[in-house]
Amino acid sequence: MNAAILGLSPVEFATLVAALVPVPARLLPPGARRPVTLVCAAVFASCAVALAVSGVRWPVVPVLAGGALALAVTVPPLFGRRAERPVRWRRWAARLGSAAALVVVLAGAVTAWALPVPVFPEPPGPYAVGTTVVQWTDTARPEPATSRRDDRRVVVVQLWYPATGVTSADARARYLGRTEREARTVARGTAAYLGMPGFVLDQASLATTWSVPGAPGAGGRFPVVLFSPGLGGVRTQNTAWAEELAGRGYVVAALDHPYDSAVVTLADGRVIRTRLAATGDPAEDDRRAAAWTAVRAADLRFVLTQLGRIDCGELPDPLAGRADGARPPAPPAPRLDHAASPRTLATRHHQAPPPSALAAHLLHTAPPNTLAAHLHHAALPSTLATRHHQAAPPSGLAGRLDTGRVAVTGHSLGGAAALLAAREDHRFAAVIDIDGYPRDPAPGPFPQPALALVHDIEPGQERDYLDRLTRVLGLSTAAGYRLTVPGSAHLTFTDAPLFLPPLPSLVGSGGRDAGPRRTAAVTAAFLDATLRGAPGDLATSLSAYGRLTVL
Repeated sequence: MNAAILGLSPVEFATLVAALVPVPARLLPPGARRPVTLVCAAVFASCAVALAVSGVRWPVVPVLAGGALALAVTVPPLFGRRAERPVRWRRWAARLGSAAALVVVLAGAVTAWALPVPVFPEPPGPYAVGTTVVQWTDTARPEPATSRRDDRRVVVVQLWYPATGVTSADARARYLGRTEREARTVARGTAAYLGMPGFVLDQASLATTWSVPGAPGAGGRFPVVLFSPGLGGVRTQNTAWAEELAGRGYVVAALDHPYDSAVVTLADGRVIRTRLAATGDPAEDDRRAAAWTAVRAADLRFVLTQLGRIDCGELPDPLAGRADGARPPAPPAPRLDHAASPRTLATRHHQAPPPSALAAHLLHTAPPNTLAAHLHHAALPSTLATRHHQAAPPSGLAGRLDTGRVAVTGHSLGGAAALLAAREDHRFAAVIDIDGYPRDPAPGPFPQPALALVHDIEPGQERDYLDRLTRVLGLSTAAGYRLTVPGSAHLTFTDAPLFLPPLPSLVGSGGRDAGPRRTAAVTAAFLDATLRGAPGDLATSLSAYGRLTVL
């Protein structure tokens, strides 16, 4: 992974220093002023050329502009006549130019620090991590977001899995998409969904992760974790969490939900954008939220079925034929927008009003939709999880997916979908709700142990959210755990702290990677206990991460 200093690459940081130093260097004695300024000019020019060749990130543009202005003010006087005293207006122009240069350079530096290219924490587990993306069509379910009778529900799923045979020379997976084009499309589509200029999230699309596309799967059978993202969220929004779980020996399957996720790129190149919109009527928005939660729960159940079919050899192995190191093909270039432009959803949710539209994105969970009657995919018999699986190929996933040990998880609205999916489908052995308001219109008992992670809520605030969550967790006939994580915000549990401004009210406190690491650690403790039967007292383990209530 590339080193970063204040959100800047080494070349960008050298550019920043070379742009800043010439201004205070004007106060140095003449004997020192000249060499310092000229060295800065040479470094600045070299770095500018290097950046022009490699590509200039938009937060660095003000640094380059301010540096050029600073050098334009400080270099020419070095070659003037020493005996000549500059006229008064020139002195004032130089001072104003220097001040303007400093302001512009510092503005660029602060922006680059606040919106860096994310640097993902290295997974600490014993396994390397591979990743691949699959797309499946549920022929049993019409697509509820369109009026076409022949349109069937499609889901895009990214898998992170324990891998072997990975070397430092292997290319790492890009964040947000399989290709640069897809990553940029997702970043800009997400920004548009949030009501921001498209370029604001471009930095995230430049990042690479620790996983290797199409890497050979490690030997063994591994528990499976399904994940549904937040409202408008995309399958990659918890990549750091997914990579850490995969490194610990889990297979993670994260879903894109078309017409809900901000942007989804299909295998044929179509780009499907969200159709979520608020009505302004709280009761109607709640009804729509419940309907779309049902869509997501059906997606999760369908994906579990497909994973079981891969394990049994009924579906093609996503890694088949890649033992020679071949990587999965890139998706076609996006060719059209398949839905109406996105709009920011501003509906009632468990969170207090956020400080920005960016926080509001994943706090709100009242999405629209209709045709709820088409949303439930009948679960296949639970015996699917115990059917004889085919022998695992040298690099494949068939025979590696232990679909008898599966947890369903999700963030925000995805957490609500996870709770609903667990109640509807007992093939799921455990459920984790990551800061999601329960949306099940008819909650009832369910047999799985349940964990809910909750952001740090002030005493007396968001009582409706906490009361409803507590009631639903209490319906678990196994055990329910509600863990409030100190210093956390709603976005702490995602990748957002890695690339958004480090404001405690937005992404919580504790540093760039503290939130993703803590989320992975606490969920791993729960999964180890519930799916692997790890010894020890689970309540004691969870209490180490926050304020625990056992229900």
